[in-house]
Amino acid sequence: MRGAMFLAAVVLSIGARAVSAETMNELYQRAKAEKSLVIFKGGPVVEYERWGKEFEAKYPGVSVSVTGGFSNVLDAQIDQQLTDKKVTTDFAVFQTVQDFARWKSEGALANFKPEPWDKIDPSFKDPDGAWVAVGVNAMPYAYNPNLVKPEDVPRSALDFLKPVFKGKLIAAYPADDDATLYDFYQIVQKYGWDYMDKYMANQPNFVQGHLGVVRSIASGENLATLDTIANTSLEIIHAGQPQAIVFSEIDPVPVWPLTAAIFKDAPHPNAARLFLNWFMEPEQQSRLAYWSPRGDVARLPA
Repeated sequence: MRGAMFLAAVVLSIGARAVSAETMNELYQRAKAEKSLVIFKGGPVVEYERWGKEFEAKYPGVSVSVTGGFSNVLDAQIDQQLTDKKVTTDFAVFQTVQDFARWKSEGALANFKPEPWDKIDPSFKDPDGAWVAVGVNAMPYAYNPNLVKPEDVPRSALDFLKPVFKGKLIAAYPADDDATLYDFYQIVQKYGWDYMDKYMANQPNFVQGHLGVVRSIASGENLATLDTIANTSLEIIHAGQPQAIVFSEIDPVPVWPLTAAIFKDAPHPNAARLFLNWFMEPEQQSRLAYWSPRGDVARLPA
């Protein structure tokens, strides 16, 4: 019995090492031979371009290329790469977690558990290491504090029906953004479809992508939104532009993981593993503009 238990422990240890990282130096030496890392990032690329430059400085010899855009466009490009059996993307970071569940079921993802795996909440990682959250974001309200009076600051979805906001509301197209679609779904579940009739009667404006939403509010073209992305608004705030966010205490606030994965046929798998391990270190995670999935990293939007 003791012999069988020892053998089982050895097998489990080997299996764990198969999906865990080698030492960072070992990964770096292999990544240098690969020379490049190709990242697909849903949404604006500015944040990940900054991380890419830091990574390049930390690990000379590995260049980082970041392609940004809508997740529902980038995932189709990756699907085509998989169909053609010509994968050129190493690492993807999307809010559309369903893509990663689908890719795992298709056998397209590499199992890899960044260190320290046990510090990441189980709800934010695949048990086999096929995907993992690299950040946790939220969808609060946002408004222009220079143009919205304190008594008109939105505290619930019902506040967006006020006449003061007529023609001056903005949101991402729900058909383009699954988080916005879910936000409207929650509102309808609570207030009924009649809410949408009243909301549309207030003549809201719609754009593609949340970067356009926050820029419109900062410019004063529009006054408020019920579906900003927390870190996107925070980037605007930190840049000194007029923007404020509100986490409603009345209505549910959508919260979701920014999910990442490495593709099984990635051309630069070691560079991808090195980047993921590096990005999940406390030094990087503590500087996120949103929450960390690591339970030992205290970082809140401010």
